[in-house]
Amino acid sequence: MESFSQSYKDAGVDVTAGYKAVELMKTHIARTNVNGVLSGIGGFGGLFEPNIKGMNRPVLVSGTDGVGTKLKLAFLLDKHDTIGIDAVAMCVNDVVCSGAAPLFFLDYIAVGKNFPERVAQIVSGVAEGCVQSGCALIGGETAEMPGFYPVDEYDVAGFSVGMVDYDKIIDGSKVKSGDVIIGLASSGVHSNGFSLVRKIFGINEETINNTYPELDKPLGETLLTPTKIYVKSMLEIIDQCNVGAISHITGGGFYENIPRMLKEGTKAVIEKAKVPVLPIFKVMQREGNIPERDMFNTFNMGIGMMFTVPADEADKAIAVAEKMGEKAYVIGEIKDGNKEVELW
Repeated sequence: MESFSQSYKDAGVDVTAGYKAVELMKTHIARTNVNGVLSGIGGFGGLFEPNIKGMNRPVLVSGTDGVGTKLKLAFLLDKHDTIGIDAVAMCVNDVVCSGAAPLFFLDYIAVGKNFPERVAQIVSGVAEGCVQSGCALIGGETAEMPGFYPVDEYDVAGFSVGMVDYDKIIDGSKVKSGDVIIGLASSGVHSNGFSLVRKIFGINEETINNTYPELDKPLGETLLTPTKIYVKSMLEIIDQCNVGAISHITGGGFYENIPRMLKEGTKAVIEKAKVPVLPIFKVMQREGNIPERDMFNTFNMGIGMMFTVPADEADKAIAVAEKMGEKAYVIGEIKDGNKEVELW
């Protein structure tokens, strides 16, 4: 007998909509299958068999995050097929900072009302993020929560698990004075600081379509640009260069995230003139009259990922990054200090 409860439906939860959403997801999820996937969706747990061949001491690295209030823009624009990329990016970009390759991802989508086609659009973005990072989408959960979320709103979060050999863990312990700091360009605001972004622009149904001379697309479209995923590029750089530390520039900007990759006795000195500040940040600073320090303490400012290499490997690291399709810049260096960052 097919599962159906009229009483539950009368309470606002339609289990049949959930089944339809799962069916619509399947083609997207199939795109993410990689070696190691042992189960399809629908079970109580996702099964994955990692390949530990050649590893002496495999270590699992995990990361979890959500998309935050950037979702408000997706609601206003009624565009739901890229927000899942953000959910994946915020997790896998963290995982690769330890030198780990992401293995799999699981998502959690909570909705006020389950519109199967919209849920499938969200999952299509999650699947795209997994493809970009080379990991599998092996499970997830869609929760219909009437009375908790408005009918037209939802939340998206997830987590990823990666793996690295113990001897190849990147933890900043090899960082030394004289190393250079290389930054990889961001695609925009990514998924951080959107409470401030929404305040600056007074985001609503009208202002989201505003245009600015510095921007080549309307405001909402510019802001909704998905977070760049750096996994494949960073893994290639790690493979070919002596990377000492990696920092994903997320919430907290430069001042919070850069010190996280440093060891005691070192500091990062960043030359602001070498940071390729994107036009959207210049517009935000002007429109919101935001102090420069607050900008660098909240946003990525055009650099979504940083890493260190010995000075004599800088050119090689940039060449590898550019070969992987990244825009890379030497933006600073490591000096003696106390796990801090200086911008000048």
